[in-house]
Amino acid sequence: MITDDKSSGEVGTMANDNEKSLAYNSAVMPDVDVEAEGVFTEVKELRQGLHQRHIQMIALAGTIGTGLFLSSGRAISRSGPLGAFIGYLVMGGTSCSVVLAVAEMGALVPLNGGIVRYAEYFVDPALSFANGWNLVYSYIVSIPAELVAAAVLVEFWITINSAIWITIFGVLMIVTSSLFIRVYGELEFGFSMMKIALIAGVNIMSLVITCGGGPNHEPIGFQYWRRPGPFVQYLGISGSLGRFLGVWTALNNALYAYSGIENITMAAAETKSPRRAIPNAAKRIFVRVLLFYVISIFMVGLTVPSNDPDLSHYSGTASTSPFVIAARRAGIKVVPSIINAVILTSAWSAGNSQMLGGTRILYGLAMDGRAPKIFTRLNRFSIPYIAVIMYGLSMCLGFMTLSSGASVAFDWLQDLVSISTLINWLTICVTYLRFYYGCKKQGIPRSALPWAAPLQPYITWVSATIFTLLLITGGYATFIHGNWSNETFVSSYINIPLFAIFYFGYKFIKKTKIIALEDLPIQGFIDIANANPEPEPKPKIGLRKLNILWS
Repeated sequence: MITDDKSSGEVGTMANDNEKSLAYNSAVMPDVDVEAEGVFTEVKELRQGLHQRHIQMIALAGTIGTGLFLSSGRAISRSGPLGAFIGYLVMGGTSCSVVLAVAEMGALVPLNGGIVRYAEYFVDPALSFANGWNLVYSYIVSIPAELVAAAVLVEFWITINSAIWITIFGVLMIVTSSLFIRVYGELEFGFSMMKIALIAGVNIMSLVITCGGGPNHEPIGFQYWRRPGPFVQYLGISGSLGRFLGVWTALNNALYAYSGIENITMAAAETKSPRRAIPNAAKRIFVRVLLFYVISIFMVGLTVPSNDPDLSHYSGTASTSPFVIAARRAGIKVVPSIINAVILTSAWSAGNSQMLGGTRILYGLAMDGRAPKIFTRLNRFSIPYIAVIMYGLSMCLGFMTLSSGASVAFDWLQDLVSISTLINWLTICVTYLRFYYGCKKQGIPRSALPWAAPLQPYITWVSATIFTLLLITGGYATFIHGNWSNETFVSSYINIPLFAIFYFGYKFIKKTKIIALEDLPIQGFIDIANANPEPEPKPKIGLRKLNILWS
């Protein structure tokens, strides 16, 4: 092995001072892929400010927001309590497989940008380009959407021009996104603790109400599952078809609630000991989905009937949250303001997460030459500030909601975001399957990887099949007589040709090819991981042994 004193010294300093165990150099490891030099440069320039507790709490509750607290009511009104429960349970299982897949690849290739980097190495650079810009568009629209949601939530207490709140929350997001990533980690840690406390509280409240412990002392039990019933005849279609369509619609609603769940690897290069932190976060995904989503939708389905008119009336504030409706029906008066306050922090938290994901996607694209190199520029806190500025400018889209005509256009843009999430999840499944079968083709055992996810590749195949069906049938309602909607049709299917144009256009211009399974650079990254072991975790002592939320 060839050594270079200067490079070796630099790597040693980084590993000792900053615990940057992924500091690689092609001069030190000439037998490893040329990608190693790029990896070394990226990790050297960035700061690893996210700790174990940050990444694990972000994985536990980082993306829980308005999708669960507010939109879950529409799932119950359209699908019934059992239909919504089935929808959230099925989508929860598929989202778990997505997280496990992306975590396995992220533990091996801990670079910023997540899936856009893995698609580059394990499938085709054209797929990285197409999905990368699909996600950039998604973040450009979803960030101002979170600002609008925060502004509407404030109106629960006071009515002032929404432009003021959009501006205030927008400036706060830009400031926090421009500082050392440790600031983001601490903010998300605090927000996650608040969301976990709220979910635990409202579920206990729902249980008390169900058992008759509310102010009206009327036990509910499963009476709403008997009348109006466990399912809703969606779109007025009678029989089993109407009930099935209700459940199928709940899958799309749950997709929005689970979106962003895969972002635990987005800032992998800024995470300390990522080969341990990322898998530890992924292992908790089943508990998170079960406790925070599935049980919550089950409990609220017990306390609110699916025909309650407030469920289908979406105001954007806590007044239409199914948890608030349950409290109001039981005669509990103090709950709405508490829930609205936490949902407000959730909207801000979701906006911060979108800023992190969007800027790191752009940074990852730029590092691989699929976006302008200007987006790789870092400020003194090692943050890609040009990318932050670009997303900061996109926040101005939120002001479109102040005009009735522009608001319609903004709603159309928002509807496209959930489809881009579906395409992203499908891309993760395809990339992982290529990675998995690349290992088999090259004779690399699962035990050689830094971490191997369980139940693979079976759960990924099942999830990929479900995502494909959802993508094809996303606008099914428009094809039912009397339900045609231009907005629904366009928002459900326009992303498919756009993605194809990005993919095949890039292939045509750059002449890229799908990488053969035997040529995937898997062994090279394994060699890098083995040559740079991470420090052993500190043993839990005293009260730390009781901590089940993070390591």
